[in-house]
Amino acid sequence: MKIRLIGFALALAAATSAEAMPVAPVHQPDSVVTQVRFGCGLGRTRINGVCVSRRNIRRVRRDVRRCRRWNGGVCVLRW
Repeated sequence: MKIRLIGFALALAAATSAEAMPVAPVHQPDSVVTQVRFGCGLGRTRINGVCVSRRNIRRVRRDVRRCRRWNGGVCVLRW
């Protein structure tokens, strides 16, 4: 009898505490416009100030390592 009473008390305590927990609000966007990362557009990213396609990132990074001097987002002098 005591075990049933203790079990009922624990179940009641768990049920009432779960009922008292507020539901998380649904995220509402602040505006109609969805901002894109770095302002380059979908499927593109910014490397050294220039928007490039994400599939060209490896080639662009290789070119960046080979460039000695940049001017206006374009490699002027290579190693």
